Amino acid sequence: MPKKKITHIITGLNMGGAETMLYKLLKYVNNEKYDVSIISMMDEGVYGEKIRDLGFKVICLNMKQGIPTINSFIKARKHTKNTDIIQTWMYHADLFGYLLFKFSSAKKLIWGIRRSNLDPNLNKKSTIAIAKINSKLSKKVDAIVSCSIKAKEVHSEFGYYDRNMIVIPNGFELTEFSKDLQGKLKLSMIVGRGEDIPYILHVGRWNNLKDHKNLLSALYKLKNKGIKFHAVLVGPNIDEENKDLANLLNDFSLNNNVSLLGRRNDITTLMSGADIFVSSSIDEGFPNVIGEAMACETPCVATDAGDSAYIVGNTGKIVPTRNSTALATSILEMLDLPKFERNKLGLLARQRVNDQFDIHKVTSQFEELYKI
Repeated sequence: MPKKKITHIITGLNMGGAETMLYKLLKYVNNEKYDVSIISMMDEGVYGEKIRDLGFKVICLNMKQGIPTINSFIKARKHTKNTDIIQTWMYHADLFGYLLFKFSSAKKLIWGIRRSNLDPNLNKKSTIAIAKINSKLSKKVDAIVSCSIKAKEVHSEFGYYDRNMIVIPNGFELTEFSKDLQGKLKLSMIVGRGEDIPYILHVGRWNNLKDHKNLLSALYKLKNKGIKFHAVLVGPNIDEENKDLANLLNDFSLNNNVSLLGRRNDITTLMSGADIFVSSSIDEGFPNVIGEAMACETPCVATDAGDSAYIVGNTGKIVPTRNSTALATSILEMLDLPKFERNKLGLLARQRVNDQFDIHKVTSQFEELYKI
């Protein structure tokens, strides 16, 4: 039986939730059943070479800011003309893929939506404009995959046709994210503190939606209560060169209580070494970092943003967004638990990821969509 030809179209291949999920899907999809290629509307970013190393063809259209040109459309049409399935990731690629689908012999078009917030005040005008166009076309798409329950609800309210929308969560590689038994020792050496102090970890880029101010306000409340802790903040622009962040640390008198590590490649070690993981976001889609921390057996305290509560389940604590008092209270409650109780929550957290979000199970859900 001949392999089904699948063409993935994505805006770009830099580091991001959609790009990471596509890469993981490609690692685990059944290569004996599918002949897969990838079109990046821009360049190959950080994932292009990694995808090629998996044995897949990557075509880069090199569009500026993902804006199509006649030449890029002709080039993409050449590669999609005889494909069986076109699967797209994010708004620009959804619209571009829809146009290519009309000029191909493909039998199925699958869209992907990742965003869980379409507030005009928090999004570019061009993003909202394309989302509105896509909402009008959504009824003509075979399937629309949302990465989260929240994103599905938001897009349904925005005008997307919800009868062909399904939720497939991000998948986690449990072999890649598991507890490092020497994690706490390694983390203490990285930040230059002892192993006897509780470590609180936050992973997220510098962005208003991550609400670092809420996190630091909560930590300030803990410090004023005399609670001993050390917080470790990780992510792009989370370093001493970030003047706004440095000012916040000064305002909350937390310079001696917080380490800023910037972007890291040893996230598993950091997550394993932390006593608790905290997510302070105002808004999220499907926050991967929570699932990754849970896979490392680290219990979580998270704000009720996006699918955070769904991911955590009964293995951690959920608090309202923008409420530093509630966040501080739940962090303290988690720190006050006996170590064996936190360890028990950590084991439950990993089991939940295994049961609900294992990458093999998620890949199988995508493969169900590939039936024609």
